[in-house]
Amino acid sequence: MADNKEKQDIFGTKKPHDRKSVGSPAPFPYARMANRFDALDRLDLQFRWGGYGIRVLRCHLAAFQPGAIISFHKHSEYEFHYIPRGKGKVILVDQPFDLHEGLFYLTGPELVHYQESDLDDPMYELCLHLDIVPLEETPGPVGQSWGDDMEAREASACITALDRIPAIPIVDRFHAMNGFLEAYRIWEEQPSGFYTLMKQAIVQILLRTTRLFDSTEGKPAIPERDMNYHRYELATQYIQDNEGLPISLEQVAETINISPRQLQRIFRSEGQTTFRDYLEHVRLTGICSELIRTDKPIEEIALNHGYANPNYLYPVFKSKYEVTPSAYRRIHSGDNRAAYQTQREKEGTGSL
Repeated sequence: MADNKEKQDIFGTKKPHDRKSVGSPAPFPYARMANRFDALDRLDLQFRWGGYGIRVLRCHLAAFQPGAIISFHKHSEYEFHYIPRGKGKVILVDQPFDLHEGLFYLTGPELVHYQESDLDDPMYELCLHLDIVPLEETPGPVGQSWGDDMEAREASACITALDRIPAIPIVDRFHAMNGFLEAYRIWEEQPSGFYTLMKQAIVQILLRTTRLFDSTEGKPAIPERDMNYHRYELATQYIQDNEGLPISLEQVAETINISPRQLQRIFRSEGQTTFRDYLEHVRLTGICSELIRTDKPIEEIALNHGYANPNYLYPVFKSKYEVTPSAYRRIHSGDNRAAYQTQREKEGTGSL
């Protein structure tokens, strides 16, 4: 291809003294990509992001020879160009623009463009060539999106923003080109989660590139919790996890970092109950289950569920169920216990 002939990798024939230097030039942070200039190009990387499939066709750092010209051409995919060093010129359709360090331009699908490197200060280019295609929806269980819907909205906002990027070079204000270094570092280290980390690096490049063209219209809102309900969930889960231990209103309130009075209000507003009644409900539910499924003494069951004084269980239990724990066991244990034991035996754990 023409661009492969006119561009050269960093460790090719170009030498440091080929470039004019003024004073002491700053270290080139992308020089490490010279070790394997085509490392990322060799990866067969494709992934789903929201409602889109993204296939990475090229991702590399190229060095143009002085005065190199890439003739007019176009792509059916998106090609992102970032200039980390040097100067040059680009013609987008029929408009010429000067290029210098820190600029970015997008040659989206079917955009004809021409590139030319400066004779005295030849340019380097970070190139990301992506095939982005819409995918069919694959809805999951109702109420179990686990954030997929939010990711889909953000991906849609980002990809849609690509169409708002004008056909002119613009400043890489949000440092999208840093994503190339991150992707190369991941390739070097090849850590656990390689695929996920590489996907995140590519997505970061996209998000930082389009950030300049964010539109408030249709932009996904930042997900915010109903904090009262969230604290109610935290408190009730803590009670369920620790109902066999001594628990107080003050202790649970401290755990979720609010005042006892505020926690009591939350139980009333979110659960239509009180802290004490909810704790009692959880403990008695656990006791009923053990009465039916085990032959443990009632005193032991009471201790297992937070009743330090088993004698206190009897009036509480009878007040709620209108029978004593012993009577409850006689009424409910027969068929239920036999069925439970059969299930346990099938699972290979033996009977209680």
